Amino acid sequence: MTKADLVERVAKEADMTKKDAEQLVEIIFDSIIASLNKGEKIELRGFGSFRVRQRNARKGRNPKTGDSVNIPAKRVAYFKPGKELKEVINDEK
Repeated sequence: MTKADLVERVAKEADMTKKDAEQLVEIIFDSIIASLNKGEKIELRGFGSFRVRQRNARKGRNPKTGDSVNIPAKRVAYFKPGKELKEVINDEK
């Protein structure tokens, strides 16, 4: 599913224009991004949670040349699915 598909689905389900649905989806995404950027945890009951983890600097290797490369520390977003989402995904059909 792409962002455009999501906008279309929201517009259809909520009986609103695509323009309004796109605005709504943008507001939600922007809110999630802003919260993660502040280091906050986002918890959506029944769906899952988004968090930011710190990755330490490490040594890597360039696969083409085999040379050693320094990989800097960075923050990465990660998603942990909730119990209900796991059950729905793994439900036998």
